[in-house]
Amino acid sequence: MTVMTESSFPENQITHEPVLTPALYGLIGYPLGHSFSRAYFKKKFAYEGIDADYLNFELQSVDALPSLLDQYQTLRGLNVTIPHKQNIIPLLDELSAEARSIGAVNVVKIMREKNNAKPYLKGFNSDIIGFMESIRPLLMPHHKRALVLGTGGASKAICRGLEMLGLQWKYVSRRKLDGHFTYADLTGDLLDQYKVIVNCTPLGMSPRTDSCPELPYNALTRDHLLYDLVYNPEITLFMRNGRRYGAVVKNGLEMLHLQAEASWRFWNEENGKD
Repeated sequence: MTVMTESSFPENQITHEPVLTPALYGLIGYPLGHSFSRAYFKKKFAYEGIDADYLNFELQSVDALPSLLDQYQTLRGLNVTIPHKQNIIPLLDELSAEARSIGAVNVVKIMREKNNAKPYLKGFNSDIIGFMESIRPLLMPHHKRALVLGTGGASKAICRGLEMLGLQWKYVSRRKLDGHFTYADLTGDLLDQYKVIVNCTPLGMSPRTDSCPELPYNALTRDHLLYDLVYNPEITLFMRNGRRYGAVVKNGLEMLHLQAEASWRFWNEENGKD
């Protein structure tokens, strides 16, 4: 089932009539109430004098994407968030080398040709750019291993980024999987070996701010770094628990801003089909 909210669609539905506006960009995912992307881009467009708009398209199923593209024919680019970073891939015509190696997409460039009614879609991944640039200044020589909480589309980019930064990593998932830790495995001794912990789950995200990953927080020290991809609220329960025991903490807001600027570059690169 596809859910489309009134805030996402002016007519509260997808129709067969095209919606023509200035250059349009947007975000697809479900739900989107937590997202700051629209506010960020609208401020950017106003500040830089760009004749464009940015809308939220709340799609519970990515199968609604072709109808969305039919209706909004001035769409030039989309950001993609949970739960569609992986299941959008079969709908794309091309992937960048980075997105292909990661196996997840969070940026789509939309190219239209006059003699072709079907747009050409190329997927990119800006998660890795935003994450690496955001966490790099916080890394210390003792940060050699990382725990990655969650195994969704965002976590794939995080793991690739950690590798490029020279850190070993292990997934932590709710289910027992080969090569993964479960939350029950996370003892104080294990956390002593893994000094970086990255939360790639939606736990603690607004409006459910009273939740957090189940960790032995009392085993944390001043040598630990906790990075939360969640940015709304500004200080999550995961981060508060880390601070309580002296850990360095950071949320994902700067990562979002860096991702947004990378998205803009991807959407507006001249050679979209390289």
